[in-house]
Amino acid sequence: MAFQKFDPNDEESLDKMREFFNPSHVDNTVRQSLQMCWMMLPNDKRNADELERQFRRIVDRALKDMREDEQAFGKM
Repeated sequence: MAFQKFDPNDEESLDKMREFFNPSHVDNTVRQSLQMCWMMLPNDKRNADELERQFRRIVDRALKDMREDEQAFGKM
């Protein structure tokens, strides 16, 4: 399936995008983000526990912000 442009007037557009961007895309993006976070840690803090702590902190903050935005601007 070729990439299809998102058309807000097409009721099936989100389903088409969901079909194109399957869970492997999310998995790959998360792994790349973990790798970037690892590279950004100071050398003396590069260990699995610190990576997990920092990554969870970032994800928790992003989810909190998303919920606040949803309350402020309505359903996303």
